[in-house]
Amino acid sequence: MSEGDSSKIIGYLTEDTRKNRLRLSGFGVIVGVAAGTVAVVYRIAMVYSAELREFLLSAADGWLIPFYFALLLLMALAVAALIKWEPYIAGSGIPQVEGELKGYFDMPWLKVIIGKLAGSLLCIVAGLSVGREGPSVQLGAMAGKGVSRLLKQDNLKERYLITCGASAGLSAAFNCPLSGVVFALEEMHKDYSITMIFSAMAAAVSADFVSKWIFGMSPVFHIPLTSSLELKYIGHVLLLGVLIGIAGVLFNHAMFFAGKCYGKIPKQIPKRFHPVIPFMLAGVMGFVMPVVQGDGHNMLELLTDGSLGLKLMLIYFAVKFVFSMICFASGAPGGSLAPMMVLGAYAGGIFAKIFIHTAGMDSALINNFVILAMAGYFTAICRAPLTAVVLAIELTGSLNHLVYAVMVVLIAELVASFFKSEPLFDALLHHMISRGEHDVHPVTEGNASEKTLVNVTVSDGSLLDDAAVSEIVWPDRCLAVEVRRDSEVIIPHGTTVLHPGDRITFLCDREKLGKIKEELADLSESGGASDFHARMRARNEN
Repeated sequence: MSEGDSSKIIGYLTEDTRKNRLRLSGFGVIVGVAAGTVAVVYRIAMVYSAELREFLLSAADGWLIPFYFALLLLMALAVAALIKWEPYIAGSGIPQVEGELKGYFDMPWLKVIIGKLAGSLLCIVAGLSVGREGPSVQLGAMAGKGVSRLLKQDNLKERYLITCGASAGLSAAFNCPLSGVVFALEEMHKDYSITMIFSAMAAAVSADFVSKWIFGMSPVFHIPLTSSLELKYIGHVLLLGVLIGIAGVLFNHAMFFAGKCYGKIPKQIPKRFHPVIPFMLAGVMGFVMPVVQGDGHNMLELLTDGSLGLKLMLIYFAVKFVFSMICFASGAPGGSLAPMMVLGAYAGGIFAKIFIHTAGMDSALINNFVILAMAGYFTAICRAPLTAVVLAIELTGSLNHLVYAVMVVLIAELVASFFKSEPLFDALLHHMISRGEHDVHPVTEGNASEKTLVNVTVSDGSLLDDAAVSEIVWPDRCLAVEVRRDSEVIIPHGTTVLHPGDRITFLCDREKLGKIKEELADLSESGGASDFHARMRARNEN
């Protein structure tokens, strides 16, 4: 470990927590402005890209149609070249950010920002079923990493600022700052420390201010509600939770089935050329059913204004679902969250429409079930229930449905757990790691340190709960250097007994950070015992 590394680590361990929190919150504001600016530029470019798509479709008539498809092919090849130039721009971008935070990846922030912007906008011009939120999260995270590198921060603070950037990116993408904060903490950082919450909130609010200054106050997916659900519909709400949970599980299975189908393409054709398929299909959709192109915003407007019948809802849902699977699994640079939530909205609309026809339910309640279904669908797919509840509140601007939203979200989460459905972005990250995609950029790239600090919080009922330090089989090349208990700082030794709520700081080898963080999570989180013992058996066998 270099002298510079030692001074940074000693500085962190001796720094006053309040000063550190204040400093990181200040950095969070800087990251929020930077990430919000990048997201705003992206959203403005998206508007022009969508307008260009409509112009090209209207101009492509008669003998010009072959030229339109030739243009789509050229755009697909341009995307393939961008993916070859920077592989981490492929797909949503959210698994890549998770991998960066877990220590598997070290993405070159500037290349990713340039490549993701260009590749994602080409997908929007072509009309693929992709959204803005995944790219916005990755762009925001890389803006946070860029700020960290420019300010010469250590690896621990860099991970904080990457999380801040991810929070700011989603906040600016949806105009929903609280959802951005909770998603970044629940889905990515997977830690609710006060310091992280403060800095993420500072970043999200700053980015939201930048976004609303340009685009106005309304969230991107604003869904109007004219009536409130009465208690007599509680049975409908519970049934919706079960059905939407099953639908979310099927979504995840369909994603990986589509991935297996792409895997059958001969290996002589590199993966970066797989997006050619959805690009060509997008051209067909542009002439046959243009409403399913893009993130689904137009579909949602048709659904929520009450102009769709049940038959058309079913058709739009089926076509959007299949088209989205083909786009997502191809690795085309674009988000999956917005199309996913539109599909959840249609599932809720179909559910409500059936009861309107068969049981005489009030037709004014359809948007209520749309909102609840979106929250439940998001939960069953991403396994982020708190984010789903907050998003449902911010999309409606109302707390009237909070109890119903919590019911649907809890049931959908239980259904997904029953079927052992892995969170989508975690599963995608594990798939990337299993294929060796974390070797594209070594984790020692740039001015990264050989050693780094990792923080974990002891959960009630975990393996660390009420255990002495000497009783724990710690990960290799990982040393506990500090325990913070309330306002007390403890230097741990063999007889130190750990308690729920203790925040432990470890000194780790950065090149082993991904594996170390997984093992520490198994130790510190409730229910992680089986995973920990499986890892120990695998370690002993090797």
